[in-house]
Amino acid sequence: MGNVPEGDSLHRAARRLQVLVGQRIAADAPHPRAQAERVAERIDGRTLESVQAHGKNLILRFEGGVVVRSHLRMSGRWSIRPRGEARAGKPWLVLGGERVEGVLWNGPVLELHTRALARLGPDILERPPNIDAMLERMRHADQTRWFGETLLDQSLVAGIGNMWLAEALWEVERSPWRRLRDVPDPDRRRSLEAAAELMRDSVDTDRARRHRVYRRVGQPCPRCRTKIRSWGQGDDNRMAYWCPGCQAGDDPRRS
Repeated sequence: MGNVPEGDSLHRAARRLQVLVGQRIAADAPHPRAQAERVAERIDGRTLESVQAHGKNLILRFEGGVVVRSHLRMSGRWSIRPRGEARAGKPWLVLGGERVEGVLWNGPVLELHTRALARLGPDILERPPNIDAMLERMRHADQTRWFGETLLDQSLVAGIGNMWLAEALWEVERSPWRRLRDVPDPDRRRSLEAAAELMRDSVDTDRARRHRVYRRVGQPCPRCRTKIRSWGQGDDNRMAYWCPGCQAGDDPRRS
């Protein structure tokens, strides 16, 4: 199973799709479920004016004020390929340009509005990221939630997912298993800055990073050699990965 798309995946997709900006798009929706939304109908023949990412969302703006929001959920992906190249399967959306086409696979959220963005916090991949605004939102959040769970709350910080949460907290030696009230502002800031730095590097280099703790359960920590652990966290039971040796926190089994 590949990594679930996080904010860096969307920012890389936005960069790749820039090649279509300014071109009149021939749009098609081969997947039957995508046809029901009639997105391709609305954008077919319109010029693509901009492509931007915000958190885990991709926003495509077309002439005439038409906007499309794409969210990849757990397994979606955007790719760029030569126009007309043979493909297997039925993508959700195809944006045909003069020489290349953008293809959306397994991306079931396609909407002709951006209302969902109003609920999102600042994007961790803004340059520079608005760390102060994120911290302010955290001060007004539920202080009894786990720190790891809080960083995944898209209404507080947009773009961080399980993988970058695990890797960022490992970098700064902070545990996901601390109540938010027990994590002082400097530690919150360091964690956010680490996530921003790691994710920016992913976008800029387009290169996979060797995981330190993510999906390495039972393997030795690269720093202290303690065995990596995992445990479901929060109402959604999102899996947290951490080293109990150098990321000391509460024991989730007893909390």
